Amino acid sequence: MSSTRRPDRRYAHPPGATFTAYSPDGRYIITAGTNNAVRKYTVASEDEPETIDDCQESNTGLAVANDKFIIGSEDGTVSLFNMSSNELDQILVRCSLPVRDVALSPDGNWAAVASDETAVKVVNTNDNVQIMYLREQSRSVKHVTFHPTGAYLAASGTDGVIYIYSISSQQPSLIKKVEGVVRALEPDDDATSKAAWSPDGRAFAVVTPTKDIVVISRSTWERQRTFSTGHTGHINDIAWSPNGAFLASAGADGKLVIWESKTQTIIKKYDQPKVKSISWHPKENTLSLTNNDGELVTLPNVLPPDQEGLLLRPPLLNDTSDAGTTDKPTPRQRRDRSLSRDPLDELMGLDDDDDFIIDDDGMGYAEPKSNNVNKRGFEYIHDDGYNPSTKRRAYDAWEPTTHAPFQPGSTPWRGGRKYLALNLIGFVWTVDQETHNTVTVEFYDRDLYRDFHFTDPYLYDKACLNENGALFSSPKTDSKPAYLFYRPHSTWSTRADWRIQMPEGEDITAISLSNSYIIALTSKSYLRVYTLFGTPLRIHRHPHSPVVTCASWRDYVMVLSNGPVAATGHTTLTYSIMNIKHDETLQADAIIALPPNGVLKSIFFSEEGNPVIYDSEGVLLVLQHWRSPGQANWVPVLDTTQIDSKTTNTKTVEYWPVAVAHDKFHCIVLRPAEKYPYFPRPLLSEFDFKIPLSSSTSTSTQSAPHEETLVRESLLLSLLEDLIGARPSTSEEGHARSTREHAIDRAILQMLAVECRDDKGEKALELCRLFRDRDKGLELAGRIAVKYGRGVLAGKIAALGEEEEMEFL
Repeated sequence: MSSTRRPDRRYAHPPGATFTAYSPDGRYIITAGTNNAVRKYTVASEDEPETIDDCQESNTGLAVANDKFIIGSEDGTVSLFNMSSNELDQILVRCSLPVRDVALSPDGNWAAVASDETAVKVVNTNDNVQIMYLREQSRSVKHVTFHPTGAYLAASGTDGVIYIYSISSQQPSLIKKVEGVVRALEPDDDATSKAAWSPDGRAFAVVTPTKDIVVISRSTWERQRTFSTGHTGHINDIAWSPNGAFLASAGADGKLVIWESKTQTIIKKYDQPKVKSISWHPKENTLSLTNNDGELVTLPNVLPPDQEGLLLRPPLLNDTSDAGTTDKPTPRQRRDRSLSRDPLDELMGLDDDDDFIIDDDGMGYAEPKSNNVNKRGFEYIHDDGYNPSTKRRAYDAWEPTTHAPFQPGSTPWRGGRKYLALNLIGFVWTVDQETHNTVTVEFYDRDLYRDFHFTDPYLYDKACLNENGALFSSPKTDSKPAYLFYRPHSTWSTRADWRIQMPEGEDITAISLSNSYIIALTSKSYLRVYTLFGTPLRIHRHPHSPVVTCASWRDYVMVLSNGPVAATGHTTLTYSIMNIKHDETLQADAIIALPPNGVLKSIFFSEEGNPVIYDSEGVLLVLQHWRSPGQANWVPVLDTTQIDSKTTNTKTVEYWPVAVAHDKFHCIVLRPAEKYPYFPRPLLSEFDFKIPLSSSTSTSTQSAPHEETLVRESLLLSLLEDLIGARPSTSEEGHARSTREHAIDRAILQMLAVECRDDKGEKALELCRLFRDRDKGLELAGRIAVKYGRGVLAGKIAALGEEEEMEFL
């Protein structure tokens, strides 16, 4: 461009607050002002701008993407426009009070709206029914800005506090309050308090009460650099150049100042009064601004020729020395070795200590994996469920392969976050904030329970959730012991939550929570039992070690541990079931029934109180007769590999077990190649029990469904009878028992009809011996035999009834 070009000044709107922004591709510049017209200018064109008249009046915010733009107005309306058609697509959202600022995420899928309401709304631009609410601020918010990755949002409150939210999951979480940097402002003040993220996302710039601009580090939340003595009046707007090499600021003193980021020195000053909004061209040495006179001013060659090359340098914001690999270095490794510096490090003078990695694509490259130790200091467990540190190595002494400990319902760390618990009550997850974690507990029934969120300095890595409360545990480290923390959902006293410190050197392996007790299984094979109010009740050492996990229901606890070594070289997985209240053992050191070379994926009690396991082959099994010592059997109730492919759209899908309730398997259907659920939280699916008796290609296809019903209902009836036999039954349980007996007899009659049609009299007679209600069942069976013309069979059925009567007498 020629250096002699003069500023281009156009009257875009009537006098008043006017806003502007370039489209990210640099093709258009959009303006909005006090009237109901939006101006769309084509860059480098002398033609008149296109005018869009479907907008509201008194506009207060503008955000632009390549294919769309949004405008907020004082009447509380946020409008979404199509860039190509110049038409109003929809009213994206309405607020009850004036809108003060809007922002679009980098991908354009989410719009943040700040208004005079206390909460900030984050709305999905493709489905405006999806709305996230940011509610941590005490007063209204004046500005909102998205992090360059879209994973974070900065909300500048009118109370002088900048709220940093993580919004990469369906439930946003507050990760930091930056206080004492910006001043409190009224919503309609011309002065700005927005947090302008640097293009690499490592820091953001804000304006201080002393009219300086400071850069706040994203990793330490401390002041890193200061741009000072540039203005004598309050600053109305600030904006980074596309590659972060320069910063522009405009103030009430009528000055537009261009700063060099590296040295924080002033490169050039322009006389531009009443500036309201600044926008850099994404690719050229050009800057545009709008003022309170309704003008759009474009400054070509905004930087001198000797600085233009620095502005147009490609924004290489990340080190590319590891391009094409998936095993990224950890932040500490990046600091310990000499790599080429990030251009923005050099431009802004950022220290190496400010280096950090954001793992927003969920690939896990921000998590160190060295010597089988993850970022929290725990041993890294392979996906096969075994501890790799104990696998046999060449020329070493032989050691058995043990089952690694795990917490049911918990997922591994990924992208700085993990689920701690998932069940039918709700879900618990934690987010790594480097120096601490933030924990969120969310419920499905929000009329009965209230969601909560808290800062976690203890770094809880395990959790349990039920109708009464939430239980957490933290691991021990070199500097602190392990802790157990319980928080009830409701209480009539002032404070009912409690925290217990484990003895020195003792770590927590697994925890469980029932309506009666709290269980902590520790690294010393101790089973520690507490009441719901933290009173130690029992402690004993489990006879087999190392222990693996535990689960509990009401007065019962089930403990899993490594047992004798099998022929494969793996230890067997044993279980014991105890009644805590009566201090008695129901099952002692019995074997978990796993397939050859299979591992246990999860264990829990069903809603009806029966132990359930889910193995690596996708089979769900329930423990039958577990209240009778030595009589327990693991019975498969569902093989997920046989689930109809039309339901899941794929035959290779994986399932994440969540719960068993009402004869259904509740789970999360994972995406292809996924092994664990991730964010945003997926929906729950449910599948009916189906005993794996035969495949769909069986020759007896007519009888197969009835045979499966017979076996399934007989199993469920036995589980119910065991429950009724253990304590006084209720009327509902009596009715359920009768219903299951009728289902068994109905299945037998349906099978009998099939056998009569096929003239298989001997099998039909055999079926007649299985009726639960013998009298009624044999009567109906005789009628079926007569219907199909099987007179001999009808006679034998009648004789069978007489034999039964004689035996009774």
